[in-house]
Amino acid sequence: MACALGLPLLPALAHATEPPLEEAVERVVVTGAVQPGRVMAMPYAVSVVDREALRLSGPGVNLSEAMARVPGLVVNNRANYAQDLQISARGFGARAGFGVRGVRLYADGIPASGPDGQGQVSHFNLGDAQRVEVLRGPFSVLYGNSSGGVINLISAPVDRAEAELALDAGSFGLRQARARVAGPLGQGWDARLSLSQFRWDGFREHSAAERTQAHLRLGWTGASDRVVLVAGYFDQPSDDPLGLKPADFAADPLQTVPEAEQYNTRKVARQTQLGLSWRHDFGEDGPLRESLLSAYSGQRGVTQWQAIPVGTQGNPRHGGGVVDFDRDYNGLEARLRWQLDTVALVTGLAWDRQVDDRRGYENFIGSTLGVTGALRREEDNTARSRDAYAQADWPLAADWTASAGVRSGRVRYVTEDHYVKPPNVDDSGALAYDYTNPVLGLRWQLDPGWQLHASVARGFEAPTLGELAYRPDGAGGFNTALKPQVSRQLEVGGKWRRHGWALDLTAFLNRVSDELATLTNSGGRSTFQNVGDTRRQGLELAGRWQLAPQWRAQTALTWLQAEYLDAFKACAGTPCTSPSLLVPAGNRIAGTQGRAAWAELAWQGGHWGEWAVEARGVGRVQANDANTASAAGHGLAALRWSQRYALSGAQRLEVLARVDNLADRRYAGSVIVNDGNGRYLETGSPRAVLLGLRWVGGL
Repeated sequence: MACALGLPLLPALAHATEPPLEEAVERVVVTGAVQPGRVMAMPYAVSVVDREALRLSGPGVNLSEAMARVPGLVVNNRANYAQDLQISARGFGARAGFGVRGVRLYADGIPASGPDGQGQVSHFNLGDAQRVEVLRGPFSVLYGNSSGGVINLISAPVDRAEAELALDAGSFGLRQARARVAGPLGQGWDARLSLSQFRWDGFREHSAAERTQAHLRLGWTGASDRVVLVAGYFDQPSDDPLGLKPADFAADPLQTVPEAEQYNTRKVARQTQLGLSWRHDFGEDGPLRESLLSAYSGQRGVTQWQAIPVGTQGNPRHGGGVVDFDRDYNGLEARLRWQLDTVALVTGLAWDRQVDDRRGYENFIGSTLGVTGALRREEDNTARSRDAYAQADWPLAADWTASAGVRSGRVRYVTEDHYVKPPNVDDSGALAYDYTNPVLGLRWQLDPGWQLHASVARGFEAPTLGELAYRPDGAGGFNTALKPQVSRQLEVGGKWRRHGWALDLTAFLNRVSDELATLTNSGGRSTFQNVGDTRRQGLELAGRWQLAPQWRAQTALTWLQAEYLDAFKACAGTPCTSPSLLVPAGNRIAGTQGRAAWAELAWQGGHWGEWAVEARGVGRVQANDANTASAAGHGLAALRWSQRYALSGAQRLEVLARVDNLADRRYAGSVIVNDGNGRYLETGSPRAVLLGLRWVGGL
């Protein structure tokens, strides 16, 4: 279902099939490229997590299962399905207490990030994924309102008629059932339907979750045209165990705070979406080679009951302890691909829109807590973006290739307040930001197996609707004082392939002006501010070795220094009238990992199956900008076994067994950055066992 809906530089309906095993390290990628090409040929840092790696990393429920193998990227599982995964790239997005910021997200071309830059990945259909591409660094600015990178999920094409049934069972009540049927329908038509049901009891009290998903893909191929329709459904009710204070974590990391049960903290998320793309091939007779017209539309609803004390809601301007919104989102894109002599060029226009019908309620009725009470907030929030972009590649000499691009656009926000009851003032307002992001890259091919590359860019990241919602002085209206943060990025790197070895090494330096950071976080409300300059610099290494026909090894290493260059003040309460906390220059940006490592050693023993050991380690992570609370570094090991059994005809049975956290360590898997209650730490999973069975048969 790789239909590139709304994705500016991804060719639509990409049908790059799985390469032979001997070329497994040279996957075809489309993210950031003028036209599809191999990782080796791209003048920037890009990684591919293929279908096999996704399948072997776990039950295919969370993107975090497989992403540790990508250097520079952090995808932490909060073990709390009421909050999305914690995702950041090169330190961008680390400030997010919920959802994903700073990284652009796409699933089969449909943006999973809104026009305001905030997104989620809970609806990603990993079971049908052919690969996940991760672009880091300067070329990610060509995707608009983001700073750190792009995560792009691409589903497998329908190339044969087959059916699939899969069952997973594991520790802490994990159960999952999946079914899929796909195949050609004749006259150029093909289709795939996938269904899945997931349940989890959790290893902490009050952390159970369920997830139901359905995905449909319908395609038609003509002589010069390709049309694809994709539809998706997602429903997830989940309990919220909340985080733990450091003292509580030290006493018992598996406990749940009383407030979670007292207020019955929980969340219900549901989403439906539809996308359509049409690609036309003009042939090679003229300069215009290909056109793409794509559109998408969807609805997302969220209701979340929070642990906000009744007394705090006594403030007549408080929005209540229940968040409830219904979102309509849609977008269009038109793209043309040209070949002008030796110059390959892509030009395009994109438009995206989201409208939130947002309400807030008290989380009590009388003395009963954790229920939906009286209305306290009612407004419409709208975010729109419109963009124009161009990107070109051209050879400078036999071994030198240049790439350049620019994306220019506007992000506009409008809030219409319908809850104006004194002393509540009218919080309506409007705000707009304009940006132009240029990027320039250079690639030097020293020989067929060795490439050097360098790139520079200017990036832009606007505040999200949530970050603009409240002013620190407690007055009504948008926080119009907020400015977008602007980054200047430099990257140099090399890629080497020879004799079964593959190495990618990248160094980067990012300087950000007007960094967005938390000003206050109290009573369920957060306000934000611009805090001057920050710096992110680091090294990333990804390696793969085919040590022998039966042995292979992989590793990913990251070093990141992310720090504030200017001192700033934060506040202890809301409204912020007397700043009381100084964050000195040199402090680490909260939520960023300074060091991370992942490694895998696998042995393929024929009828004995494949055995592998995985190891992962991360350094200490600061939980607040004051750097007074942190999650300790930790190391984890996992063991897995997998085998494929050929059955009659075209049928096969795949078996996966995993044991994660072999040593049963107690650790904080993620942090809630700058949490106002000091409940910073989210406990990682104890030792967990998984058994997965997957039957695939031809139709």
